[in-house]
Amino acid sequence: MARMTAARAAVEILKREGVTDAFGVPGAAINPFYAALKDSGGITHTLARHVEGASHMAEGYTRTRPGNIGVCVGTSGPAGTDMITGLYSATGDSVPILCITGQAPTAVIHKEDFQAVDIAAIARPVTKMAMTVLEAAQVPGVFQQAFHLMRSGRPGPVLIDLPIDVQQTEIAFDPGTYEPLPVHKPAASRAQIEKALGMLNAAERPLIVAGGGVINADASELLVQFAELTGTPVVPTLMGWGVLPDDHELNAGMVGLQTSHRHGNATFLEADFVLGIGNRWANRHTGRLDVYTAGRTFVHVDIEPTQIGRIFAPDYGIASDARAALELFVRVAKEHGAEGGLPDRSAWAAAAQEKRATLQRRTHFDDIPIKPQRVYEEMNRAFGPETRYVSAIGLSQIAGAQMLHVHRPRHWINCGQAGPLGWTVPAALGVARADPGARVVALSGDYDFQFMLEELAVGAQHKIPYIHVLVNNSYLGLIRQAQRAFDIDFQVSLEFENINAPELGVYGVDHVRVAEGLGCKAIRVTDPGELGAALERAKELAAEHRVPVVVEVILERVTDIAMSTTNDISNVVEFEETATEPWHAPTSIRTLKA
Repeated sequence: MARMTAARAAVEILKREGVTDAFGVPGAAINPFYAALKDSGGITHTLARHVEGASHMAEGYTRTRPGNIGVCVGTSGPAGTDMITGLYSATGDSVPILCITGQAPTAVIHKEDFQAVDIAAIARPVTKMAMTVLEAAQVPGVFQQAFHLMRSGRPGPVLIDLPIDVQQTEIAFDPGTYEPLPVHKPAASRAQIEKALGMLNAAERPLIVAGGGVINADASELLVQFAELTGTPVVPTLMGWGVLPDDHELNAGMVGLQTSHRHGNATFLEADFVLGIGNRWANRHTGRLDVYTAGRTFVHVDIEPTQIGRIFAPDYGIASDARAALELFVRVAKEHGAEGGLPDRSAWAAAAQEKRATLQRRTHFDDIPIKPQRVYEEMNRAFGPETRYVSAIGLSQIAGAQMLHVHRPRHWINCGQAGPLGWTVPAALGVARADPGARVVALSGDYDFQFMLEELAVGAQHKIPYIHVLVNNSYLGLIRQAQRAFDIDFQVSLEFENINAPELGVYGVDHVRVAEGLGCKAIRVTDPGELGAALERAKELAAEHRVPVVVEVILERVTDIAMSTTNDISNVVEFEETATEPWHAPTSIRTLKA
């Protein structure tokens, strides 16, 4: 039996669980683990500038490809507390990441030793497991259990805290015989699927609400197949966006208070049946539950049994992994179809497409300063369906979700539940690290960008190129818009006269110089007619220099973006007029049946 340090055993297990990348910041209490990481080889480490940034890089990495589990590493004390936001974001969106922290020696953890904190207790509410390992011989079992938990049931993060003496203790461990534990995922029964499909068939105007669980289960193709078999329009949630292409004939648009489409809300309000798969009925999607549920029957399929009924009681619930459920849905629907047992939904689907054609928001404006809507129009033109978009929170994210087009799963990577400012830069780096050949385009406002902009240096150091579209109105735009309800505009302006950049006027921070000072390339755009050329130039610079490229767009200071002010999806306030031209789907998609 081989003998090695517990730290080395942990690294060997990471590799056998499929880990190839890690993000982190070394420190005194985690240096034995870093020594093992170096000696063992096989895992690429990306040095972050902030440990919270490392946790968000791990999130972006995980979200990019099926099976990925991002790993972030930090030392004792503040490194662990810095990662709590990343753990919260990951647990809210069902993202498995593994945080590994160093810790003071076991004998002094309780003696207020330097940087000794009970990080397991702090992290427990936002993880599936958080544990300080006090016995070195437990390290292999704890890591094995961590991967089992992260992958089983509703995915989520784990934190493992390793005292420095535990890391250095030699244990008996044979990496060659190590095997991951079997993953547990509940699966729907035939009887359950028959009942749910019978309820769908009995409806006149059914919809499928497809959540992030469909993407987590790598079941997007099955979802599309089931929708096509039954002719049922699909509403993707924000986390499920991309589960089917935006221009698919059965895409009914997104529903909600903010990140929604006019046609999506209009179609949903006419529906009489909703089949939710892998979604959690988030409040920004549903708004007031009496409005959302009125006159509609609901079936909810979710991998986590306790999620069913948490927000409201469905008429029927099924605890199942989305892929297992959809495999049965497809099989049973094919059988019913062969027997002529599936209703014709073409008129209902066509009505949804008619709404999409006529209920578009206007995007083409030639104003200077630039209106944000024009930015998304130009992004749609410049970036194709293979683009992986990354965004966090704020008016930029809301407007982007309303106006951008996403065509593939895992191509809209967004922190949906936690929404921490600063998430975008490090998450985009994690995405680009996970898929080096992809075009990664981040989108954020100036305040989100300023929170963790030091992580741009990570992209410069490690040659991780991506394009960051920075829309700058020198305002906390979403909070300013929300403050209208209180008749205030207070502490939300970022404006100041920058003595080093008088040409910016009241726009304050010179983001171009900051980005360039961090080793990246940057372009500033003030004229909407120059947006297209700037985005094309950004592509060239990213390819040539292999660093992040920031495209800063100077916006008008105040723009109100469409959203509900009454928590009601039937009452979304539209601040700009309807598009002057109807939307037409590309000719490549199939024509609806007459």
